[in-house]
Amino acid sequence: MREQHLERRWLSLEPVAGSAPLVLDSPHSGREYPGDFGYAVPFEALRRTEDAYVDRLFQDAARLGACFLSALFPRSYVDPNRHETEIDPLLLADPWPGEIRASERADKGLGVVRRLVGPRLAVYDRLLPSVEIQARLEGYHRPYHDKLQAMLDAIHARFGQVWHLNCHSMKAMGRGRQGAPAPIREDFVLGDLDGESCDPAFRDLVASELRGMGYSVAINAPFRGAELVTRHGMPDQGRHSLQVEINRRLYLDEMSVTTHGGFARLKSDLDRLVARIVDFAASEAEAAE
Repeated sequence: MREQHLERRWLSLEPVAGSAPLVLDSPHSGREYPGDFGYAVPFEALRRTEDAYVDRLFQDAARLGACFLSALFPRSYVDPNRHETEIDPLLLADPWPGEIRASERADKGLGVVRRLVGPRLAVYDRLLPSVEIQARLEGYHRPYHDKLQAMLDAIHARFGQVWHLNCHSMKAMGRGRQGAPAPIREDFVLGDLDGESCDPAFRDLVASELRGMGYSVAINAPFRGAELVTRHGMPDQGRHSLQVEINRRLYLDEMSVTTHGGFARLKSDLDRLVARIVDFAASEAEAAE
């Protein structure tokens, strides 16, 4: 690989030779827990909030011609896929000095800094001072966004267009009617904010490739995308952003947070998918010249 940056907050990889106008990022697979976290919940419960090993599923993106960024810090510490104003007032020990954006996620204890890791499982046995939350935003959240923005801007400046695949995993069990646990049947869910964050051709290509491999794919339900595709998806400016959610049952034992025998097959299929998107993005950029 031509360039590899390993920093305390993220890992970024760039292709060895040549590249396509494609950037992948994994904001929720970080598993390096900062020493100042100060959580009170069992560590195993925090681990289960990770999009565990999604970074490893896509780590060969640079070899295939794309750029790749993954957070090293955990989402339970501070979440890059939330707007920094999604502050949970119930977590605060003192008045917040800035804007607070009301959101359903923050109301559920799942704001930019989490209050809960389950319906009744609190992360902390204390309230957090505003300065502590601000330090996480300034030290982790904003730098991650700045790095991803810089990667996307560099590709856009070179090619005039950029495609962004925002990579996640989802629990095998979701919530059905009246909040009762229910299995998520789909293998993948693609989110483009109901058609607003990318050219439909990008979403349809990814869906078609996955279905051709034998996977089931849903579009925008139950996940339509969050902060990262909202921020970076501007198809009218040649910036196309698509969220992909992978059902963890395909590769992970969720209780022990360890991969199982399905990991190798899934990774091989995702390598094929990335290679296909690389070809697609390169062709689209060439046609637009």
